Formats: sequence, structure tokens, C-alpha cells
Amino acid sequence: MRYDSISNTLFKKNRTNFISKMQPNTIAILTSNDVKHNNADDVMGFTQNNDLFYLSGIDQEDTILVLYPDAYKKENKVILFIKETNEQIKVWDGEKLTKEQAIEISGIERVEWIHDFEMTLQYMAFEADGFYLGHNEHLKRVTKDQETQQDRMIKWCKEKYPLHDYYRAAKITRALRPIKHEEEILQIKKAAAISVVSFMRVLKACKPDIKEYELEAELSYNLIQSGATRHAFKPIVASGKNACALHYNANDALCKSGDMILLDFGVCYANYNSDTTRCFPVNGKFSARQKEVYSSVLKCLKEGSKLLKPGVLPSDYETQMARLVETELIALGLLNVDEVANQDPYKPLYKKYFMHGTAHHIGLDVHDVGLYSRPLEAGMVLTCEPGIYIPEEGIGCRLENDYLITENGTINLTEKMPIEISDIEALMTKY
Repeated sequence: MRYDSISNTLFKKNRTNFISKMQPNTIAILTSNDVKHNNADDVMGFTQNNDLFYLSGIDQEDTILVLYPDAYKKENKVILFIKETNEQIKVWDGEKLTKEQAIEISGIERVEWIHDFEMTLQYMAFEADGFYLGHNEHLKRVTKDQETQQDRMIKWCKEKYPLHDYYRAAKITRALRPIKHEEEILQIKKAAAISVVSFMRVLKACKPDIKEYELEAELSYNLIQSGATRHAFKPIVASGKNACALHYNANDALCKSGDMILLDFGVCYANYNSDTTRCFPVNGKFSARQKEVYSSVLKCLKEGSKLLKPGVLPSDYETQMARLVETELIALGLLNVDEVANQDPYKPLYKKYFMHGTAHHIGLDVHDVGLYSRPLEAGMVLTCEPGIYIPEEGIGCRLENDYLITENGTINLTEKMPIEISDIEALMTKY
């Protein structure tokens, strides 16, 4: 693997915490993701099921983890199933993990080949009363029009063992994963450090009439050179009016002198992610209006990040963030103070220029799991990302950092990425 190995004490700790929340005499089955195909015999690559990674550290396809803490036989309490290397796999794809390697990575003493999974489970299943199975429970972007490995496991188990009780593994991992262990925070910091260098490369390369994708290439170069796994998501390199489309990522436009670029990107290192956004002028100097808008957004970021603290409900935080942005929109002359005072509270006027949330959990997923009805707690890592978008002026500005919440305030994990106007201009002049 590209990244430095993670101590298996993390995965042992995660399994212990998961098991503590299981119903008595139940079996949890976590499966890996599929390798997604493109066309013909081409594949899009492999990304591990993050719940499985969280509990095992295994970053390989065709993997199953079985947890049965109340098993009568000690050797059945935790079993890891992995893909066995045969001669064809060895020649065409290279060798997969050995049992010894899987034991070292996961800290699991019993490792078997995946083709023995069904028979092994059969010996235990009728001793148990129920199963915990995984499923994608993302609130906004659930899997659609596709059947996943997890879906197939649910279908198979219910056909094979129809009279057992069934429970949601994701309900447990959703409760555990928002609180990050020190080892996890370290991986996010490594991802953030790579992103800082990437941004500096972009500033150095930027000049009038460069294509957006040329700046994207600078991100990709440093990401690969640094041993990161992949982009956390497809980078947004949006110049001029393109920055007013929140998820623009065609990245094929010409960057014109006088325009500002919105760069939203992240790094995935050891399956943990960073997520940052910066804005900068193509020609190295912000215009007067760009400075006004940028300064307003930066003010919202600085003040808004202070609101991320233990005990705060995410909904209350978002309400306060909206008020901060609303105040700046009035100062920028985009909203009228009297009209705002008399606005329909269900159709706030700020939505014309600021239409998205400003915080999300980040970790193994960029939009990491977690209930937004749960108050913030120390150990959570969230983004803060206010923005102002003015299509009629061709200006879109969003600024984003990653923050670790502690009992004594937030720690900006991306503080080394330049964000002050004077610093950005000085760096672009230097380059």
C-alpha cells in the first residue's frame, strides 16, 4: 500500500467498541465494496467499504469480517475472510494479502479464505439469534439503481436464514465513527499536509490563459508523489462565473485575467480525507470587489469556526452561520436591511447568494457518517465552509478549513494553507 501502515491497535479498539453495542448472541457481517467496472474489461478502481476498513484495516476487495462475540468456541468470535491468490491472479493482478499479512494489519488472529465463508458461517449461524448487516445509510446520496456487495449479502442471509432477527451495522458505526481516535486524526493531518503543498503548487502555476485542468494536474501530481491514495473527490477548479455552480468540476475553461478561481479539493490518505477550499485571483491581484466579497467570506469562516464546540446542535450552528452570512450580504449591498427584516422566514433572502450548509463531518468519508440531531462533541472533525455566490458579477467565493473539536476550542487542521489576502498575493507575486 502507498500509505504508512496504521497500528492494528486502532482496529482492535474499534472492534471492541462495536461489539459493546451489539445485541446479545448476534453475528455481525461486514463486506468489502465491489470493484466498479467501466467499459469492456476496464475498471474504475477499488475503494474499500469504510465500515469494514474501520473495523479491520483491510484495504482489499473480496473481504468479509465476521464478529460473533458470544460464540461458544473462542476461535469463532472474530474471523476475517480474504481472497486467496491463485496462479491466474498472481500472473495478471499480482499477489493479494497473505494470511500472515492480514493478521498483522488487522490484529485478527483467525484469517480464512473467502471461499470458506459460507460453510464456516453455517457452523455458527444456528447458534445465534440474529445478524448485523451493513448498508449505505447516507442521508443524501444513497446508492441508487445498483446492487452492492452489501445488498447481495442482505439478500443471501435472509434467504438462507429467514427466521433470524436482523439489525443495522451502520447504526453502530454511525455512532462510533464521528469521534476520532488519535491515530485517525494523524491520518487526516497527513492528508491536510499534502493538500497544503498541492495548493502552493497551484498558486505557483497559476497565470492568465491557463486552463483549469492544468491547475488540477498540479493537485494530482503532488497527490501521487506524496503517496496519497486518491483525490478525496473530483477537484473543483472553477474560474470566474463557474465558481457559482457549487459542484462544477468540468475544469475545462480558460482562466482569464481579472477572474477569481475557486479551488475546492481534498486528499485521501490511508482512506482518511481532507477537504479544503481556497479562492485566488488568476493574475495574482484581487480586484476591489473581489477583496470585499473574499473578506466577507473569510470573516464568516473565522467567526463561524468558533461556533463549533461541544454541546452545540448542528442545526443551531447552521442558523448562526446563516445570520453571519446574511449580515455580510447586507454590507456588500446585495441585500436590503429593511427587506431582510420583513422577509418570509421560510424563504430567507440570503438563499439567493448562499444556498448550502457550512459544516459536515469528515473522516473516512468526505461527508462522514453522523447524525445531525446529535450535539457536537470533543473528538469530532468537521469542516467550516461559508460562501457567497454572485452570478451577475461572475464572482463565487467559498473558504473551507477542517477543524478538530476539543473541550478547549477548535484546532484548525489546515491552518498552514494560506488564506489571508495579503499572503496569497505575496505568494503569487513571489512565484
